[in-house]
Amino acid sequence: MSLASRPLYLDIADVIREKIFQHQLKPGAWINEKEITQELEISRTPLREAIKVLAAEGLVTMKIRRGAYVTEVDNQDLVNIFEVISILEAQAAFDVATNASENELEQLDNIHTRLEKAAADRDIDRFFELNQEFHDLIQQIAGNPWMRKVIQDLRQVLKLQRKNSLRKIGRVEQSLLEHRKIMSALIDRKPEQAKLLMNSHLLQGQRAATKGKD
Repeated sequence: MSLASRPLYLDIADVIREKIFQHQLKPGAWINEKEITQELEISRTPLREAIKVLAAEGLVTMKIRRGAYVTEVDNQDLVNIFEVISILEAQAAFDVATNASENELEQLDNIHTRLEKAAADRDIDRFFELNQEFHDLIQQIAGNPWMRKVIQDLRQVLKLQRKNSLRKIGRVEQSLLEHRKIMSALIDRKPEQAKLLMNSHLLQGQRAATKGKD
């Protein structure tokens, strides 16, 4: 018996999600169902299912009698999200420093090496991608799928704006220095230090993201 094909609404959610991340649909923008159904040549039923998926991820906000809008992330949202992520990812770093295999630490070190190169090349887009890859692998190695799911959902919302914080003067260099310290603590298997450094790293990200915002 063959497996069922992937539901259409998930493919539609992927398309809209990418439009949001590419800022083709900007924060606060109304999701025009008629326009999207015509563009993708679909009916409204799978589109509305896709919107429910994006709403569950926090990327779309439903407003009564007004429809769906791309979520706007304000200053307090950023503070709250980073506070939760900093706690969870700090615990993940603790777990990695305690339990990771040598091969897993080598994988992290390999990403960190490429992160260094992206910073040296001033390739902020690549730095952003590798930074995400580094944090994702830490969560994967930590081995707590529930923690990982919460972090991933929150980071989806942060992607609405976070790349901009890396473009602030000095933030890439500061972030890289923080990564070096975290990587050193992981390799030296110092879980408490790794936990503190990861927490501090993410709170620094919080400050960079919220600085100058209303």
